[in-house]
Formats: sequence, C-alpha cells, structure tokens
Amino acid sequence: MHLHILGICGTFMGGIAALAREAGHRVTGCDANVYPPMSTQLQALGIELIEGFGADQLALKPDVFVIGNVVTRGERFPLMEAILDAGLPYVSGPQWLAEHVLQGRHVLAVAGTHGKTTTTSMLAWILEAAGQQPGFLVGGVPQNFEVSARLGKGQAFVIEADEYDTAFFDKRSKFVHYRPRTAVLNNLEYDHADIFPDLAAIETQFHHLVRTVPASGRLVVNARDEALQRVLARGQWSEVQRFGAKREEPGVLRVRGEPQAFDVLRGALKVGRVEWALMGEHNQLNALAAIAAAEHVGVAPEQACAALASFQNVRRRMELRGEAGGVKVYDDFAHHPTAIRTTVDGLRRRIAPGDRVLAIFEPRSNTMKLGAMKAQLPWALEEADLSFCHQGGLGWDAREALAPLGAHAQVADDVDALVASVVKLAKPGDHLLCMSNGGFSGIHDKLLRALASRA
Repeated sequence: MHLHILGICGTFMGGIAALAREAGHRVTGCDANVYPPMSTQLQALGIELIEGFGADQLALKPDVFVIGNVVTRGERFPLMEAILDAGLPYVSGPQWLAEHVLQGRHVLAVAGTHGKTTTTSMLAWILEAAGQQPGFLVGGVPQNFEVSARLGKGQAFVIEADEYDTAFFDKRSKFVHYRPRTAVLNNLEYDHADIFPDLAAIETQFHHLVRTVPASGRLVVNARDEALQRVLARGQWSEVQRFGAKREEPGVLRVRGEPQAFDVLRGALKVGRVEWALMGEHNQLNALAAIAAAEHVGVAPEQACAALASFQNVRRRMELRGEAGGVKVYDDFAHHPTAIRTTVDGLRRRIAPGDRVLAIFEPRSNTMKLGAMKAQLPWALEEADLSFCHQGGLGWDAREALAPLGAHAQVADDVDALVASVVKLAKPGDHLLCMSNGGFSGIHDKLLRALASRA
C-alpha cells in the first residue's frame, strides 16, 4: 500500500511511518514543522517529506491517508478539506496501528502523565536483552536502538500509550485502540488542558484503558498515586502488580538505595539490583514499572535489573548537546511543571556542588500555551539558580507568572533575545538546561555558538 501521513513529524506519527515502511509499504508524509530527531530518522528511512498541508498532495493518490491529531478542520489544513470533499479513504494513526501491527501481538502499553517515553524504552530494552526481539513504538528515539519504532520478530510489542485524543474525528484517547495484555499506569496528573476540563475526565479515560485489559492480563500500578487508586476503585478485572511503595508491603515492588545504585525488593525479599548512569527518584519508579511489566512476559526481575545496567536514555532526556567556554548545554523534553521540577532536580543531583543550573524554558505544549499551569511555574523552577522563559506568542504574561522568582527569572520575547540574556550571565562551570516539547528554534546550537564566540 501507499500511505500518506498527515503530521508525520510528530513522535507518534513518525513511529507509524517507520513501522509501515519496515512492513514494505510506500510511505510519504507532510507536516508544518520538520525538525530532528524525527525528521532525521524519516529521511534516513527514505521517506519523502513535504512541507505544509497543501491540497495539491492529492496528486500523490495514496491508498489511504493516515491522519495525525495535529490536523483539525478548517483553512489551516486544506489537504484534509480536500480529502473530505473528494470522499477519499482516511484513518487515524492509532486505528491503523491497531489493525495492521498490534493484532495478535502481546501488547505492553505504558501510560502515565510523566515518564512514558523513558519507561517504554526501558521495557523494550529489557525484553531485547532477554532475547525476545520485541516490536516497539516510542515517543522519542531510544539510544539503545537509535530508532523510535520497529516491528520486531517476537510476540511482544511495547508501546507508549498516550491519553491525548486520537484524531479530530475520534476524540477517544489513543490508548483505547491498543488492547494491551500488560498495562503500566505510571502516574496521573492534570494535563492537556486543551481537551480535558479536569483531572476526573482524564481518570475516566484511564479507566477506559483498564476496561480493555483481559482477566489474564496485568495492571502495573504506581502505589503512590492517589488518582490511579481512584481509577482502580471504579473497577478492575486483571491481576494488579503495585510498585513504588515507600515501606514494605506484601507483594509490592519497591527500591532501597540511591537513584544510581539500588536494590529492588518485593515485600522484604530482594529480587535484583540496578546500577546505572540515570539519576532521579522518578527513574527508579520508571525502572520498577518496566521490571514489573517485563515479568508478565517471562523476564525475571533479576534479569531485568541486569539489563537496565546497559540502558541508555532517550534522546532529549537530559541529553548533553555540547560544551563551549566551559558551559554545558543540555536538551530535555520537559514541559509540564512537575516534569520541569523533576528535571531540574535530577540535573542538580548530577553536577558538582557549587555549579549552577540555568533553566531555559519554552511554554510550548497546548496546556502551557493556555496558561492553565502558569501559577505552578515558580514552584517548577525554584531549584534553578537562574530561569529564562520564552514569551513568544503566549496569550498570558510570563513576566507576571514568574514574578515570585524575582531577579532569578528573566523573560524574552524571542529566542535570539533569550540567547543573549543567557550568554550575558552564563559563567564557566554552568549547566544550561533547555526544556521544550518542540525544537525551541534551535536554541541549543545558538547558545553553543554564542558561548564559543564569547570565549
């Protein structure tokens, strides 16, 4: 078949493209924002990318158009309007995936507000190390594999299970299409203010996911998360493996030790030990979730722990992009206030005492653009020595939102001005942490060039 994918450079749709290409289909696609790492991956696969959503793309005459959830009705997407007018076949990405890839596989789905990409990558690597040759689709590029998706040769398929809606014509969460036998519920906070009115609405979607897991399946659930306990209280029909308890509980997985070296215990019994390069308590919890999910497809916890020793994180997760003038520049995907705070804390724990963290943040997600969580930004950034925010086209005043941080926060209206502000104050030994769920206008390279020229 020939698939033409609208919104192909999103992490999920880019993964769909890679899977379809591997399956032998001809794949083309279009998007408005083409930037690494997904654009690089797609070009390496020989997938033709078209900038924009022009109606002239009907001339490609694909067998089916696969529609990403970036696409809406109206004049911004003339190609979609032309598809509808012509009555041509179209399908959502999750539905295409469910029908053409996931059918008949043991699907392990990783859901949660935070940590989905990292945990999915951990789980895929554990199964790979165990010789299971899993398929996977990750919302990023795991460095152990250097691709975001592959079909795999084994029965298992690991997928990042997003609660965001499927498409403009299917407002259910993506993950209800996946029908997992193993479902990880990592955590649950309010997010996606553009489509969910409150946390209760997201809890309802998570319960829809729980409803799809068979009685022979397994739910892997964060024992610390109150919202997830409310989800399960609505009814569950599968085995539940809880993880993350802070004290000994029968059957529950927990950790003992520091984030970079810790024992994994089930109740009072030690079942494995993890020693790795990752930092942060959040990554300990991600590891527990991956270990519990892998166990459901036959990987012993001790074996899973050993595999994590060679786990490399996903690109854009505290990824060091370079160093210039004695200043290190990092790239991170954090965009929710909790994730920002956790990321800043993780870097703080990694660096030498006395080194400074300069947090550079772009409020780009739909939730942040709406200002739904602007009041949490001072809390999210308070552990940074200095914070810099890109005002851009926000409909709310970032200067006002960050006022509680006083002189420790600066706001710039464009990226070049932001770079100038950072470089003016950066000193040798500083760590510049750039956080955005987009390309951030290439700020990492701009910072490194400016720092180098200053030196």
